Amino acid sequence: MATLRALLAPTGWLDRTRAFARGLRKATRTPGGLLLVGPPAEEPWHLTAHLDEESRLSGIPELMPTLVRWEVPPGAPPHLRVGLERLEAAQRGETVFVVTAATAPVPLLERVSDARRDGATIFALDQGDPELDALAHEAMTIAPGPGVPAMMSFGAAQHLVSAACGELDRNEEFGVASGDGRVERPGTTGYQRYRPGVRGLRDRVAHLLDVVSGPPS
Repeated sequence: MATLRALLAPTGWLDRTRAFARGLRKATRTPGGLLLVGPPAEEPWHLTAHLDEESRLSGIPELMPTLVRWEVPPGAPPHLRVGLERLEAAQRGETVFVVTAATAPVPLLERVSDARRDGATIFALDQGDPELDALAHEAMTIAPGPGVPAMMSFGAAQHLVSAACGELDRNEEFGVASGDGRVERPGTTGYQRYRPGVRGLRDRVAHLLDVVSGPPS
C-alpha cells in the first residue's frame, strides 16, 4: 500500500478515477443502459468483462454492460449479438461509454453524436482525442507524460475504472439494493457499506499493483 500511495496519491489519479466512475454510475439508471463501444478493430472486451464482474459481485444491475459490436458473427451468443442498431436506439437515461486507445474514426464519432442528440449521456476513456472528448459529457484521458505513474497505462486505467464503479462507500451517493429490491441510502436503516465478498477499491488497486509489478523480491 505504501508503494500504491507513492505512485497515485501525489498525482490525484485515484481521486480522478473515482470521480469518473461516480459520474458513470449516476448517469446509468436502467439495467442494460450502459453501452460500451470502441472502434471496429478494437472492441472494449476487457473493460466489458470487468464491469460485468463488478455488476454481479456488487449487486448493481445498472452497471451490467452491453457490448455494442460493429459486426456480429453468425452464431454469437445473445450477449455478444448486440449490433450498432442498439447504439442508434440509445436514449435519455442511458449511457454510451466509448473506450478507445486510438483516435475514434468518423463513423464512430457520428454515431456518438447522434446518441448524444437523442439524450444519451456520453463518457469517453481514451489516450487523447479532442473530437471525441468534445462530444463527451465526461472524458478521462490516459496519455503518457509528466505526472502520470508508469502503472497508469490504458489497460490499468480500465481496471481502476471498473473497480471504482463497484466500490461501496458510506460517503458515496449511491444506494445499495436491499433483499426486496428497495434502495437504501446512506444514513438510513438497512444501508450497507461492506458486504461479504465485495472488496473495496484500495484492495482491488493493491491487487492490480501486484499484477503489474510482480511479487516482491
